[in-house]
Amino acid sequence: MLIKEIHNTISIPLKNVVLKGVLHVPKNAKGLVLFSHGSGSSRLSPRNNYVANVLQQNNLATLLFDLLTEKEDEIYETRFNIDLLTQRLIAVTQWVQEHMETKGLPIGYFGASTGAASALRAAAHFGKEIKAVVSRGGRPDLALSELHKVNAATLLLVGGLDDVVITLNQKAYNNLQCERKLEIIPGASHLFEEKGKLEEVARQSSAWFTKWLPSK
Repeated sequence: MLIKEIHNTISIPLKNVVLKGVLHVPKNAKGLVLFSHGSGSSRLSPRNNYVANVLQQNNLATLLFDLLTEKEDEIYETRFNIDLLTQRLIAVTQWVQEHMETKGLPIGYFGASTGAASALRAAAHFGKEIKAVVSRGGRPDLALSELHKVNAATLLLVGGLDDVVITLNQKAYNNLQCERKLEIIPGASHLFEEKGKLEEVARQSSAWFTKWLPSK
């Protein structure tokens, strides 16, 4: 059991690269949420950092990290390489499973935009080891062939003004065979920039992870 709060800027050494991240572990954390960012985003994403802060206030540990190095991120096509992003998320998940400060914590994923696809594909890879997934304005349809393997309880959050993404999420929802929920947030666009909408995302995400992350 953790007896102190941890907030560290960390380097995550993988096979061929070192990724930068920010790890926050509250006292007595009841779970860990890894953030899988959308294309062109990073650990510095203000929207994901806002959500992470709300999760932390609810005793959930968070890891925001760059799925790509700075050099890789300069290549436009690499930002949309779902295979590569999934491999990175899998590798980082394996790292936190052995890391002293996070070992033993139930794990969930928060995926935004294209990051939702890599989150769901990684969840499919790990099976029951991943307890919960939240997708914000995500593209879960990009993981369509893997969705039937996902065991993690999955919440799909979509803005009510984001017509195309609503359709894509409905298609993904129909292919998921796990505990799942599709929540359309009225008056929200793709980035949830309208007043109070990102707060709603954070509230629902926190409630979802709090419900499904603690080991039973």
